[in-house]
Amino acid sequence: MQPIVRSQKGAPVRAEIVKINCEKPESSLVKYAADQIRSGEVLGMPTDTFYGLAADPFNLRAVDRVYDIKTRSRHKPLSLLIESVDQAEELAKDLPSHFYALARKFWPGPLTIIVKAGSRLPLKVTANTGNVALRVPNAKIPLAVVTAAAIPITATSANLSGAAECTSADQVRDQLQGRISIIVDGGPSPRDIASTIVDLSDENAGWRVIREGAIPTDEISTFLAQEG
Repeated sequence: MQPIVRSQKGAPVRAEIVKINCEKPESSLVKYAADQIRSGEVLGMPTDTFYGLAADPFNLRAVDRVYDIKTRSRHKPLSLLIESVDQAEELAKDLPSHFYALARKFWPGPLTIIVKAGSRLPLKVTANTGNVALRVPNAKIPLAVVTAAAIPITATSANLSGAAECTSADQVRDQLQGRISIIVDGGPSPRDIASTIVDLSDENAGWRVIREGAIPTDEISTFLAQEG
């Protein structure tokens, strides 16, 4: 069953649209969004790729809601938006040298890096894989919200599993109508290609691209070869 957000009278609640300037995010609105996330809400929010579902990964009820809203399999882990390599070090363990090289080259930007999760992260977020997918987005709104909330936020795309990803707040509203109560409108997505995902979680396997997106595999391969 889909979770439907309803008013006390039983009617589906229309999503609240919070318009934030994508170039100069208003601090009061950023704080409002961050406070909502910290209080357990799940927000539709722009990233530097598609719109995503932003929730507190340490709040297990909020994490459950993300899965329910998307009808996403709980065997699939959730990716996280973070603000820095320092924050990555707080969430992960045994970070390999390739991680630091890739982060230095491609962050902030559309590169998601899978690494071993640290003990702080709930198993529910990692879908019991022991791994976590991290990204520093090259977009001012999500970075500002992550900073204001002082926690990482979930970043899985704001759409029903199997449906098209959303590149605007209107698309999120139309697709998730009744399932989400707050959407941050930061204008159209700056790109309509998903992030590239590199898996560094298996130290014996080295690195591998498991989804080619905005950054071509060849570019990553050439860069890491130069890094040695």
